[in-house]
Amino acid sequence: MTAYVALLRAVNVGGRQLKMIDLKDIAEEQGLESPRTYIASGNLLFASSKSEGAVKSALEAAIEKHMGKDVGVMVRTAAEMRAVVEANAFPEEPGNRVVAIFLDEKPPKDAIENAKNIADERMALGTREIYVHYPSGQGQSKLKIPAAARGTARNLNTVGKLAELAKEVA
Repeated sequence: MTAYVALLRAVNVGGRQLKMIDLKDIAEEQGLESPRTYIASGNLLFASSKSEGAVKSALEAAIEKHMGKDVGVMVRTAAEMRAVVEANAFPEEPGNRVVAIFLDEKPPKDAIENAKNIADERMALGTREIYVHYPSGQGQSKLKIPAAARGTARNLNTVGKLAELAKEVA
């Protein structure tokens, strides 16, 4: 069994509501072990013997059936979540001012160069993430990163907590 974290894209914002109890039920229906959610932003922890790709496909299909809308799901193992925390390009900054934008694949090398509306933000590429430090706060930022359009962001406080909770799943 592998401990996983699934990060849903754009739920419980802009009218795309998904109750976390429903997400947990969906996970159970897909045969995922010990599912639990963390905060209402679409974070699911569980264990499975299935591959990352199989888990991702199953969750995306089941969530789309439930919501009637396509919802992207980024999946990481517990070890990968720990690695995201350890690879934080801005560890000296407060965790609520740094986000990891999770992607399905390695970010393109030109992701930072192609970013638009950069003010005081700093960016760095990770394995399958883009790290962004928002000194003035993410809510104030006009930053657009085209390479991150299909990804989902979590601040480093949340990523750290998910990495910690994932250790308890398997």
